[in-house]
Amino acid sequence: MITGLTRGGEAWTPTFVDALNQEKCIGCGRCYKVCPRNVLDLVERELDDDDEDEDDDNMMVMAIANGADCIGCGSCGRVCPKDCYTYTSA
Repeated sequence: MITGLTRGGEAWTPTFVDALNQEKCIGCGRCYKVCPRNVLDLVERELDDDDEDEDDDNMMVMAIANGADCIGCGSCGRVCPKDCYTYTSA
């Protein structure tokens, strides 16, 4: 586990993006705009075989493109209106 100190001397443990729920994502791009490391990318939503709604065929959603570049700031989750992100501390 990685632990650091804030400028004020408080202990801080970063939480790295682990997964993004594309079914909840609305493709608003807020997370993309706040990410300082280009971890995310806008992609066409992957449809399941069960999806029959034709309107979702071209829906754009976010995806984790460069997860290894995440610095654990958590900005993406704080701005996400649909709570799409899950995190891990390791």
